[in-house]
Amino acid sequence: MKIFALSLLLACGCAQAATIYKYVDANGNVTYTNVPLRGAQPITLNPLSTYHGRKPSGGNADKAPASGGYPNVDADTQKQRDSGRKKILEQELANEVKALDAAKKALADGKAVRNGDETRNYQKYLDRVQKLQNEVTDREKNVAALKKELGLP
Repeated sequence: MKIFALSLLLACGCAQAATIYKYVDANGNVTYTNVPLRGAQPITLNPLSTYHGRKPSGGNADKAPASGGYPNVDADTQKQRDSGRKKILEQELANEVKALDAAKKALADGKAVRNGDETRNYQKYLDRVQKLQNEVTDREKNVAALKKELGLP
């Protein structure tokens, strides 16, 4: 019943001209309705805002929002943002290259040595080496994706 009442409240809240009434019966059950019942109290609902972005300030107030409802940004601001993003991607690429080198070294070391129970159970060795190989493959994919994002060969 409470879910129905809440959905009724939300549905009626969408209609801006409607008045909503809250009614509590003798058993304490709360009902929301658009019909004025005896003893029901009217509720004032503020209209919901459909714009969730920042309000334009200064010289941007005359400009229409860009596609998607976002405000326009001047070229210098966009260049600064792009520069910051590029630095972040370059740092991520450097970290990923280091992690790739470490994964390759771990794979080489892992292939060279068999642990104690792996001499009898060859499948355990293969499973362990496969996990190391998967790590190398994942790191290579990450490096490739970051290079593509940066426009590098």
